[in-house]
Amino acid sequence: MKFKLPDLPYDKNSFNSFISTEGFDYHYGKHHQTYVNNLNHLITNTKWEDECLENIITGTQAEGEVAIFNNAAQHYNHSFFWKSITPNQGGQPNDELLDMIGKYFGSLEELKTQFIDKATKLFGSGWVWLVLTPENKLELMSLKDADTPLVYGNTPLLTIDVWEHAYYIDHRNARPSFIQLFWNAINWEFVNKNLAK
Repeated sequence: MKFKLPDLPYDKNSFNSFISTEGFDYHYGKHHQTYVNNLNHLITNTKWEDECLENIITGTQAEGEVAIFNNAAQHYNHSFFWKSITPNQGGQPNDELLDMIGKYFGSLEELKTQFIDKATKLFGSGWVWLVLTPENKLELMSLKDADTPLVYGNTPLLTIDVWEHAYYIDHRNARPSFIQLFWNAINWEFVNKNLAK
């Protein structure tokens, strides 16, 4: 199976100060493309060659095949991130998700506060995720490097990339600025669909 860079569901010039066209050219066109290229190279003529991406991620993590895991997980994480954002503001969590947010975080505003805090304070490179646990609870996960909720049995709902390459072109070292603009660009329709799976 040859993996491909997914098509973006919007134009690269849609986000103004959040992610510029140049930002997409580097983050999507170079960084993400490199993970895809590396993954395809690494799985050639291995038992992973015809597996789906999720099985490659969980299988290589369990077997300690770090290089394949890192590139497979980064392909998955980035593909999820591109779907987590939209230039069409105005969406919102549906009633089911709002009820769960109220139950586990107190309010949408408190979820925002905790999410931004975790994303700001995550040291080095990584991802912050909103997930649904096997116990049907909402949780925030701060994960380092290429780590992903799939290996913990959680259902990903939303993610932000806080690797420096995600924001440096447009925000230099001002990660909080990138995170705040991300919150305003969340694709809640995508999050709602993930909850319903």
